[in-house]
Amino acid sequence: MAEEKRNRTVEIKAEPDPVTIDLLRTAVIVVDMQNAFVKKGGYFDLAGYDLTGVERIVEPCRKVAAAARESGARVIYLQMGFSRDLSDKGPPDSPVNAKSKGLRFISNHPDLKDKFYFYGCWGAEIIPELSPRQGDIVVPKQRYDAFIGTNLDIILRTHGVKNLVFVGTATNVCVESTLRHAFFLDYFPILVSDAVVQAGSDVTQQATILNVKSHFGWVTTSENFERGVESFRTE
Repeated sequence: MAEEKRNRTVEIKAEPDPVTIDLLRTAVIVVDMQNAFVKKGGYFDLAGYDLTGVERIVEPCRKVAAAARESGARVIYLQMGFSRDLSDKGPPDSPVNAKSKGLRFISNHPDLKDKFYFYGCWGAEIIPELSPRQGDIVVPKQRYDAFIGTNLDIILRTHGVKNLVFVGTATNVCVESTLRHAFFLDYFPILVSDAVVQAGSDVTQQATILNVKSHFGWVTTSENFERGVESFRTE
């Protein structure tokens, strides 16, 4: 029993090769699954984005998170957002101001603040279907890369985490930005291809998947992850 607590090693079927992980040193990273980006009436919906893809990944995200909790891995939520006064968006000459469609949207539609990802507003909340459970960790962030300006790295190292399993949105923006940085920090990134969705053309989804399995980590599916951890799941 003591040995089981120290090591829960499983093999996950993945590309380009199967990857072996210790579940006690693994965290599922749920990226930006918030009302503003997923729900009708949220920022993405009001801005004209097609929600079909992000709605489709809710259930795979839920299954991966549940399997992680039940097998001894951690679940960490990344939560994109800003203070209502935008005091944390960066200086006036930041490229974020020039490139962020979200910041331009809220500047043009100040009456829609609750639909946007301002902390304390409905838009910034994690969607109900994926609500954090006891023991889960939520990391607020203001940049696509969740290692910038946050305590994510310290949290992971405090808990001895080495393997990061990525789900959420958007594949080619916040997911890929954080995954690449994780690789540079010597974490082992695993992308769950049917539990992430891109912003924009499917070409960007496929490009990220190719980049990850070629250079930055491994690519698996929610089914393969569930099968891999099955022997350690509790009832």
